[in-house]
Amino acid sequence: MKRLQTQNQLQDFLDAELSWRVKEISTLKAAVKSSAFISEQTLVRAAVALLYAHWEGFIKSAATGYVTYVNNQGLSYSELKTCFVVLGFKKALHDVQQSKQSRVNATLIDFLRDGLDEKSKLKIDTAINTESNLSASVFENILHAVGFEATPYEAKANLIDESLLKRRNTIAHGEYIDVAKEDWAKLADEVLQMLRQFKTDIENAMALSAFKRPGTA
Repeated sequence: MKRLQTQNQLQDFLDAELSWRVKEISTLKAAVKSSAFISEQTLVRAAVALLYAHWEGFIKSAATGYVTYVNNQGLSYSELKTCFVVLGFKKALHDVQQSKQSRVNATLIDFLRDGLDEKSKLKIDTAINTESNLSASVFENILHAVGFEATPYEAKANLIDESLLKRRNTIAHGEYIDVAKEDWAKLADEVLQMLRQFKTDIENAMALSAFKRPGTA
């Protein structure tokens, strides 16, 4: 992932990540709407799978971009919200798991004891885990991992799990499912709304420096 250090860099990254997805989903909506009945069901099933891919892809990419941005601010752990300190601890723990040297183990103890004043080094590559099944509960875990409230998305839990994820899994497993094109169009609109909301959440957090611990200048 490209270096994301300034607000403009993160903003450009988010804009680019969402814009091509919106364009592709809009193209799919037009194709489904105008499809002949004989090919409609096949096209809609393919569109469900692709819609899920954009759901998981954007959430993972945007959240990882935000964590990268936070990591590049050069802040100490003591200046960051607890959720980001956890990501720093995961990096220290990963280092321990990769080496049996006593020096590395001592480094972990030092991190727990007095490492909060050190410059943060977050475990970016595994910070955001969609588990290849971005359900409502997994999405909630991601929101908590970056310090966002899950409340605005709670009403969408059934849509995520039943209308999107369950249908995608059925299709991915080679099972037949019949989805009306009107239902798919509504689902696409709902998914786009959630993607835009998540992008806005990141933009607001960036603008307000919401990744900092309360009381930190």
